[in-house]
Amino acid sequence: MDRRGFLGLGAAGGGAVFLSGLYGMAWAEGHDDFYFVQLSDSHWGYKGPANPEADSTLRQAVTAVNSLPVRPEFIVFTGDLTHTTDDPAERRRRMTEFKQIVAGLAVREIHFLPGEHDASLDNGAAFRELFGPTHYSFDHKGVHFIALDNVSDPGARIGEAQLAWLKADLSRQASDARIVVLTHRPLFDLAPTWDWATRDGEQAMALLMPYANVTVFYGHIHQEHHHQSGHIAHHSAKSLIFPLPAPGSQEKRAPLPWDPAAPGKGLGFREVEAEAGLADYRITEFPAMKA
Repeated sequence: MDRRGFLGLGAAGGGAVFLSGLYGMAWAEGHDDFYFVQLSDSHWGYKGPANPEADSTLRQAVTAVNSLPVRPEFIVFTGDLTHTTDDPAERRRRMTEFKQIVAGLAVREIHFLPGEHDASLDNGAAFRELFGPTHYSFDHKGVHFIALDNVSDPGARIGEAQLAWLKADLSRQASDARIVVLTHRPLFDLAPTWDWATRDGEQAMALLMPYANVTVFYGHIHQEHHHQSGHIAHHSAKSLIFPLPAPGSQEKRAPLPWDPAAPGKGLGFREVEAEAGLADYRITEFPAMKA
């Protein structure tokens, strides 16, 4: 089966998972291309009317990912792994349960990012205990990935220390390097009154702007959204728990009502195609469940 065949199966089959694939269109011709899966905002531990099936959605996603005809080379979770709680013991319990569930994913690597539900109440202490650093970078087949933490600071800032780290990390990259930034909150002011912004995000963007091939994947807003900052594209992932309204479309941010006739409404997955050797990502969105 070649990559085109895999795309056809993906479009026909759907699945309860949110994924971003990064791979070359010439994959079948032997180029060193790849794709990865992105899941976001699973909010393990949530209980409420916005998703009465919250205790099974994450497990459905694990099953769906393991059913993909081509195994992803790695998976990224872009934050809000768990739902917020004031109880430190409960926070760790939820993270432990989440970790046990996603351990069933049949992949070699999983990269985790915190969301504000995971990290803002203890500055990321529990997250670091169970998942490791809240910001880091790694390389995969010619693409440099940067995971930024804009949630551990309760003020929604990246912070001077991490910005200095980002500057140093970028200084080791060529100006035309292929760079993918992973984060939870958007790095631009999407809807600041809804907490859909990063207060010092413009400083991170200023550091990224000199690099010609940068793409940002994030979560937090529980819906597909695409934004352009100059030559830098930002793409948000849908949630694994419930959808949220369009940015600024109403006075208060609140989950969209649960529809028992269409439990997957507002949930979905995506694939992102890239030409081999270039930073040109083509995104295709699919519904999470069959109608």
